[in-house]
Amino acid sequence: MKNILVAAIGLLAFLYLINPTLGIFELIPDNIPFVGNLDEATATAILIACLRYFGIDLVKWWEKQISSSQKNQE
Repeated sequence: MKNILVAAIGLLAFLYLINPTLGIFELIPDNIPFVGNLDEATATAILIACLRYFGIDLVKWWEKQISSSQKNQE
């Protein structure tokens, strides 16, 4: 049951990020300075946490990409 709940939350966060409503439905309008993108940042954090729950750790993948690019620059 917990897996289904986490998957549903991750799917909702993904749907919010791909913006199928074309900006008609937003929790915080993007034209408000400094706080306009907090809803997208929150949805991204939720999606990353849900993926990590299922064993897909994008943060570690990103760190590997950064460290390999730094080695190539040296």
